[in-house]
Amino acid sequence: MHLSKRIMVTGGCGFLGSHLCERLLEQGHDVLCVDNCFTGTKRNIRHLLNHPDFEFIRHDVTFPLYLEVDEIYNMACPASPIHYQFDPVQTTKTSVHGAINMLGLAKRVRARILQASTSEVYGDPEVHPQPESYWGRVNPIGIRSCYDEGKRCAETLFFDYYRQHRLKIKVARIFNTYGPRMHPNDGRVVSNFIVQALKNEPITVFGQGQQTRSFCYVDDLIEGLIGLMNSSDEMIGPVNLGNPAEFTIMELARKVIELTGSASEVIYKPLPQDDPRQRKPDIALARKELQWQPVVGLDEGLKKTIAYFERLLEEENR
Repeated sequence: MHLSKRIMVTGGCGFLGSHLCERLLEQGHDVLCVDNCFTGTKRNIRHLLNHPDFEFIRHDVTFPLYLEVDEIYNMACPASPIHYQFDPVQTTKTSVHGAINMLGLAKRVRARILQASTSEVYGDPEVHPQPESYWGRVNPIGIRSCYDEGKRCAETLFFDYYRQHRLKIKVARIFNTYGPRMHPNDGRVVSNFIVQALKNEPITVFGQGQQTRSFCYVDDLIEGLIGLMNSSDEMIGPVNLGNPAEFTIMELARKVIELTGSASEVIYKPLPQDDPRQRKPDIALARKELQWQPVVGLDEGLKKTIAYFERLLEEENR
């Protein structure tokens, strides 16, 4: 039996954060969920609120927090373009001030801290698939920059705290992840397509749908994050976590229509600014160092996600 730890999850009411809280509770830890509920929702953690080892604090990480914890998963930040572009200044603050505040807390209580970074640090990549050694190609002044550059700056801060203060850090670069509890209106491709298909509305594809994405089911990703947090102190990252199976957006659209039995038709819209053409993680490092790789295939994961959205839409229509 491993020791029970006091673990803080910022952004714990979000899609990934709520799954992480749930998994850590299953492992017997004391979990503190911190979220200002800007994009996260209490609905995602409602089933955990009566758990004796779970606590929820409504707090914005751009302000300091004084608590005693053993580990911190810094997951707080709006992650979909619709949400992070709604208040871009706040998005940058959440990534940068949030990182400074959480690193300061980790330094004070000597906690191990993990940063949920993103494949967006690679921008629109010239290297395919993207290994951790690739520095990226990011527009610093575009409409996505608040998120891309905010996360890049957070990585900088983590590594400087590591070098300057010998802090125990972990940096995970998360690629497209999907599953139950995704926000239905977050504009992300999986949730968009499923909601449109279930409502028999036209499925909106940007460009010709030939851009590629790699989709990782949430359970796989959470195992990767926990595996990284529990790895040796030398294993600081950054580590790509994602599913290397690559699909075009059109392939995804067809799959969703097929699995939902939808009557939806596909319509095409212009590509958004700075939309990456390809995304595929090189996960050789995670395989070697964490013995981690995804096990849930796209069809299986989509079926579980579709079932979640069916329930959600039924509740809305009651």
